[in-house]
Amino acid sequence: MSTTTADPATAAPVSTPAVPPALAVEGLGKRVKLPGSELTILDGIDFRIAAGERIAVVGASGSGKSTLLALMAGLDTPTAGRVLLDGAPLSTFDEDGRAKVRGEKVGFVFQSFQLLPSLTALENVMLPLELRGDADPETPARAILDRVGLGERLGHYPRQLSGGEQQRVALARAFVTRPALLFADEPTGNLDTRTGAAIVDLLFGLNAEAGTTLVLVTHDARLAERCDRQLRLDSGRLVGA
Repeated sequence: MSTTTADPATAAPVSTPAVPPALAVEGLGKRVKLPGSELTILDGIDFRIAAGERIAVVGASGSGKSTLLALMAGLDTPTAGRVLLDGAPLSTFDEDGRAKVRGEKVGFVFQSFQLLPSLTALENVMLPLELRGDADPETPARAILDRVGLGERLGHYPRQLSGGEQQRVALARAFVTRPALLFADEPTGNLDTRTGAAIVDLLFGLNAEAGTTLVLVTHDARLAERCDRQLRLDSGRLVGA
């Protein structure tokens, strides 16, 4: 009895499952009802963001940038289309489910810092770890505050910190959970030029160390140019990617 051995050259190739993008936006739209009319904020937005990419969302004021970010982050719900995070559509989750996904996978940096005034710098950074149920939130919080240059300011409250220092606390809080995806909404908008430049360097440095996918909304052309790609909005439509 003879045995036939398959020729490696003619053997069927082994298929590799496709890796979903870190974030996918499909036919996304947002409309708001007004008395007697309807306002279209976003219309037919489609794009993909690969894991580890750094993306800038740019456009004039009122073009829909912040609304798009809120939809991508699951902070708001679209009236059309969907957002997929690691291949899972956010629309399949209720608000509690979206909050859980954000806690596990997403970090945020805002123009207005969004620090809790009644908590110290250390407590602000520990908070997302505590909410996640980590057994030891203090050790990583101390470590990352030291990394952003605030190791001597752990016990200071936001009112005792400068704007640049508050944004450093916000960056530490965003990265302490090691998110897969970080959203930044005008992260230098409330800072002077010199302080803003230092914060941008820190943001990109932390992002490179963590290998995070970064999506930032900005009107700062120099900041946008440091990203891998720009998504440009005009009157609620994507006009450049």
